[in-house]
Amino acid sequence: MAHIPSKDDILKWIADNPGLSAKRDIAKAFGLKGAERIDLKRILKELEGEGMVDRRRKSYRDADKLPPVSVLVILPPDRQGDLFARAVEWQGEGPEPRILFRPRKADAALAEGDRILARLAEVQAPDHQYEARLIRKIGVNPVRVVGIFRKGTEGGRILPIDKGSDKEWLVAADATHGARDGELVEGELAGPKPRFGTHLGLPRARITERLGDPSAPRAVSLIAIHQHGIPDHFSDAALADAEAMSAAPLGPREDLRAMEFLTIDPADARDRDDAVLAQPDSDPANDGGHVIWVAIADVAHYVTPQSALDREARQRGNSTYFPDRVVPMLPDRLSGDLCSLHEGVDRAVLAVRMVVDAHGRKIAHRFTRALIRSAAALSYEQVQSAQDGHPDERTAPLLAGGIAPLYRAYGALKSARAARQPLDLDLPERRIELTHDGRVKSVAFKERLDAHRLIEEMMILANVAAAEELIRLRRPLLFRVHEEPSPEKIDALRETAEASGFTLAKGQVLKTSALNRLLEQAEGTEFDELMNVTMLRSMTQAYYHPQNFGHFGLALKNYAHFTSPIRRYSDLIVHRALIAGHGWGKDGLSAADVEMLEETAQMISDSERRSMAAERDTTDRYLAAYLADRVGAEFTGRISGVAKFGLFVKLDETGADGLIPIRTLGREYFHHDADSQTLMGADSGRVIRLGQRVVVRLAEAVPVTGGLAFDLCEIEGEAMATTPGGARRGRRLPRKPGPAKAKAAKTARKVERKRR
Repeated sequence: MAHIPSKDDILKWIADNPGLSAKRDIAKAFGLKGAERIDLKRILKELEGEGMVDRRRKSYRDADKLPPVSVLVILPPDRQGDLFARAVEWQGEGPEPRILFRPRKADAALAEGDRILARLAEVQAPDHQYEARLIRKIGVNPVRVVGIFRKGTEGGRILPIDKGSDKEWLVAADATHGARDGELVEGELAGPKPRFGTHLGLPRARITERLGDPSAPRAVSLIAIHQHGIPDHFSDAALADAEAMSAAPLGPREDLRAMEFLTIDPADARDRDDAVLAQPDSDPANDGGHVIWVAIADVAHYVTPQSALDREARQRGNSTYFPDRVVPMLPDRLSGDLCSLHEGVDRAVLAVRMVVDAHGRKIAHRFTRALIRSAAALSYEQVQSAQDGHPDERTAPLLAGGIAPLYRAYGALKSARAARQPLDLDLPERRIELTHDGRVKSVAFKERLDAHRLIEEMMILANVAAAEELIRLRRPLLFRVHEEPSPEKIDALRETAEASGFTLAKGQVLKTSALNRLLEQAEGTEFDELMNVTMLRSMTQAYYHPQNFGHFGLALKNYAHFTSPIRRYSDLIVHRALIAGHGWGKDGLSAADVEMLEETAQMISDSERRSMAAERDTTDRYLAAYLADRVGAEFTGRISGVAKFGLFVKLDETGADGLIPIRTLGREYFHHDADSQTLMGADSGRVIRLGQRVVVRLAEAVPVTGGLAFDLCEIEGEAMATTPGGARRGRRLPRKPGPAKAKAAKTARKVERKRR
């Protein structure tokens, strides 16, 4: 017989598991069955009567008024140093209430991001509706800071490593953790910001970890991991569960091991979660059609709902990739072994058989839970070389029966793509190659092969099939949503296009085909890259959501992520939905998964953005390190951004971005026109605009922040009389021109626009 939990045990569990607060979840957590659930129901009713919990929609959750005991998250201190908090699960109809935290002397120090169980009292105050008293912390989740420690006479400071940031943190003498001057450190906030007028008002921090030399080659990705709070250590429970697992047997699965599936991945890939196969369709009614199989690793078999592995994967949301390491969503026992479709090894999959006609239009699909054995693990380069008539000993036997049919099917899919007209951006991807000790060896742009496009089109087709299948089954899922850009963004894109001599028609329903025509106008011109980048910036960011709002960029009505469950939690949710919809096992989408679907969508959308920011920052730092010993050298590039404080330039050689501060453009005053994205000289009438070719001199490269600063040498082949490093000390700074000059500059801008 299970132990009946106490009221305190139940309150603690509800606080620690706010997303799983239905009675059945509580019963399951404590192993209560049969008559024991009657006792649980009685205890919950008593807690409800005492005001400790509030029942709402069969769950014990917050109602329109917050209950006396709530789970809160501490917010950043305000200007007066007061701490406010927000309720984790506010579900009321009105505005979210403000909660002031009232600390007592004996309370533990709290910082931004801490989760607490607190007792609330309703108050009538002008700036808040509740006051909170600490019952206890829920775990420890302080705000982390990463920076360079600078030792002082008493303690020291942590200096920022973010580009453009001037935020610092004070460190007391007894909170330095033995850090040395100049060392990279991680810390946590150690209390609220002091009130104004006290010690410069800087927030306090305590150092929790010394990360070593910030200039060390492998510190670059480490900085990003700590700075963005990417979880990089698995819990003991998750690792133990993964290590105890063995390969899935055939069981009731469909046996597809006789079929010659191929995996096609980057040459240095560690995990292989998709395999493909294509055949001509033997049905005479589909003359010239193809059968395409896509098999995806059955991660759901190993990572079951609410398990330790599932909690870790959901927290990460996705794998994060750096030039020197990967922070995986799943432990290596799964991502690199049991869930990886290795050559010649039996592996569990969810597979989809898709039939397309001669024009690449999907006319049927069927999903199955199966077992496959990959015939070969190939690289993109190998496959492309074989198709181009240069097979090696690995690909020669596979060319006629495996590789060639894939390319014939891809030819049909290309026809369907051309008819659909998805957004056809051409954005070369940088590849940073490191030496064995982690230093940058070279920076180049990855070659885009038909082999890449082949796999991409087949994965898109499988993703569409997964979304359509779950819609047919009326099963909840997470869609991959990409909404069309706002009218304001399109107007800005149109301004840039017209400034470059191109047109984007007005007054019609926006379609990707119209945007593609704009890209075609720019193709092969000096504005080619500029238009691709500007169009990308005009797009909304894709995200996950339980509701289907379509995918604008791909020109698809129904789209979900199905093809990468090793590295994306969204795909695991889709797999579970398919398993539940077809009745393939007990490891399908659970009631708790469904209940938390919207919360999960937000979490993994946020974690995707977090990973993208960390990867981008890491690339910037590696590029700054690569260029650091070339300060003073000249480079060609193009103006990629115009701001009132300066010009952004993208270098041709590496794709690195840097800033030309406006103070270095000479003694002339420059007017900034945000609409046309130009700078105009008040005296000369010179117009500097997006897309212009420039020659710049590298003035500064800071690897720790990833910042690059340039001096402008030439623009459109004309030498510039600039002020390297800014205006000299003691000289009069340029003044804003008077009304006459301002009027003349405005007239000059009008003339310039008409000229363009």
